[in-house]
Amino acid sequence: MADIKFEIKEIIGVLAESPKGWKKELNLVSWNDKTPKYDLREWSPDHTKMGKGVTLNKEELEKLKEILTGINF
Repeated sequence: MADIKFEIKEIIGVLAESPKGWKKELNLVSWNDKTPKYDLREWSPDHTKMGKGVTLNKEELEKLKEILTGINF
């Protein structure tokens, strides 16, 4: 399997932290030198390892915001 190249352009926020120090973060990430996308996943403390996550473009993130705003918690 080919290596995945990534660069975290901006750490937007941390949602949670596990006892082992991994953090669930919303970041702006460039994958394989492409246009940065919004990315939600767990990262190791030094950001060298990552868990499974989801990437969203601006329009998808705006739609998610709309959906979340409509939820009555």
